[in-house]
Amino acid sequence: MTPQIVGLSPGNHNENLSTSAARIMASGAWKHQRVIMILPAASQMPSKAALALMNLAFPPNNGVVRILAQGMEVGEAYSQAIEQILANPQLRDWEYLLTVEHDNIPPADGVVKLIDSMEKHPEFSCIGGLYWTKGEGGVPQIWGDPADPVVNFRPQVPRIGEVQECCGTGMGFNLWRLSMFKDERLAKPWFKTKNGMNGEGVGTQDLVFWADARKHGYRCAIDNKVLVGHFDHVQDITW
Repeated sequence: MTPQIVGLSPGNHNENLSTSAARIMASGAWKHQRVIMILPAASQMPSKAALALMNLAFPPNNGVVRILAQGMEVGEAYSQAIEQILANPQLRDWEYLLTVEHDNIPPADGVVKLIDSMEKHPEFSCIGGLYWTKGEGGVPQIWGDPADPVVNFRPQVPRIGEVQECCGTGMGFNLWRLSMFKDERLAKPWFKTKNGMNGEGVGTQDLVFWADARKHGYRCAIDNKVLVGHFDHVQDITW
């Protein structure tokens, strides 16, 4: 250590108090930022994905509840879990819903970053982390360009470092405003996988939801600062 005469300091944050206070105000850390996490899974999940979920940081001194929807089709898992949350008087007025999936590897600060983006972008009801479909030809799950006058769910090119609006998201690491699910205009079940039966067409539960939600003015985006791996346990590769 370099020899020095040590004086007393109130600390860096206090010396720049106006800047520090503005940072706390912008982050929303001073108010409720309670999160309910829903994980649909079979009886087991890859250990690497489990470790990533264990390492997630949440806003300081806020409530966190983790719900496992086990052995259910993914759309039914999300829909039934949200129904139970809204029926619970202790949870129904919480701020955020975090959907995760058993094969995604989010960064430890992913939730905090998504909450920061939600605070800065009140126009969005859902913001997700950036992850890709599995395989060599994988595409980013930034589905559809809202600037196109024809609604579509084509994968968009990620704009590095931006919160990028899209027409639909995956659900592997998404933060939602829980209040949107109280809107009775939204079709139920909210998340329904369409398999081509009964003339309904074909669609995954996530994009089926967004096709309906956008009709009622709900908007979503992907935060390209939150980079999420998509783990293939058979090949032991993270895409």
